[in-house]
Amino acid sequence: MDPRLNPFAPDAGAPPPELAGREEVLSSALISLERKRLERPSRSIVLVGLRGVGKTVLLNRMQREAMERGLSAAYVECAENRSLMATMLSPLRTSLFDLSRRAAAQEAGRRALRVLASFVETVRLSVAGVEVRMELDPEPGVADSRDLESDLRDLMEAVGWAARAANSCLAVFVDEIQYAQEAELAALISSLHRSSQLELPITLVGAGLPQVTGKLGDAKSYAERLFEFRVIGALQPEDARRAISKPLDDEGVKIEPLALDRIIAETQGYPYFLQEWGKHSWDVAQQSPITEDDVAQASRAAVAALDDSFFRVRFERLTRSERRYLRGMAELGPGPHRSGDVADVLERQVTSVAPVRSQLINKGMVWSPAHGDTAFTVPLFEEFM
Repeated sequence: MDPRLNPFAPDAGAPPPELAGREEVLSSALISLERKRLERPSRSIVLVGLRGVGKTVLLNRMQREAMERGLSAAYVECAENRSLMATMLSPLRTSLFDLSRRAAAQEAGRRALRVLASFVETVRLSVAGVEVRMELDPEPGVADSRDLESDLRDLMEAVGWAARAANSCLAVFVDEIQYAQEAELAALISSLHRSSQLELPITLVGAGLPQVTGKLGDAKSYAERLFEFRVIGALQPEDARRAISKPLDDEGVKIEPLALDRIIAETQGYPYFLQEWGKHSWDVAQQSPITEDDVAQASRAAVAALDDSFFRVRFERLTRSERRYLRGMAELGPGPHRSGDVADVLERQVTSVAPVRSQLINKGMVWSPAHGDTAFTVPLFEEFM
């Protein structure tokens, strides 16, 4: 079939042609944002899940729909070895300029920009790589104490007052939040807590790997009461079928039931894999309907594509000792696995491989679902290994 018309999108963060099975979490998040605008109690949201389940897709969709409703949104993607504060400043500045253009919020918005200028000058002293340039003079005595937690509270409070004056809500969307440093997470949680106490319309919608729940709890003990954690997993079979069949129907293409069943079995319902199998099944098929034989051929191409990109990109970032550790895990199967069992496979003491395990957690390759357990954050990675 014509590859130019292929509806599937196996790209990182790219929206699928059919966002199946995520209606409830999307609706719930948008209700939460609207409640914030109305100054009703509502917790910040963190989407939690493995790689390839569509967290970034959901985050982008939430941001888009929030902006379509007239809310203000700042998007941030955390990265290893980069300050969350440095990354936040430019999107926050853009949102504040947007708020300050609204007639009712001009004064509050410009004051928030001056507070941001104070914060920028302070953060620049301790954070390398901050590129923000402010056109306004700083606000003396606010957000300039050089204590990150106190200064960020001042800043977010000023932002919240500007959002209230604009009859809006500022939502800060943070992807890959597990990479944020603990001190910055603590400051962010503290500022959100204070804004919530003042009933200011400012909130966070985050997304991260499963270890993020523990990181937030370590940063501030009350984090579990401040956030609503939504676990994003593989799709239910009926939703996975719709993710494949609906885009095909829209293009006037059918798929045989056995072919669809095979795709669901091969992908285990993980959204990214569904897109990969859908793409290759379309490319292999000569005509409608797509058959089970088509899917069998497509599976070989899909696995090769995943090995060369989705899996290998992560594998290449690992040291030799980290690769050995993951190989040991893979020999035990999908997991999770006890740390002692992995050490036994490697013929090492648990204490000697513990630093490697910690490095892999920091890199987002594994996580600990329970004390002493270790699991892959990338679905099917044991098969790749």
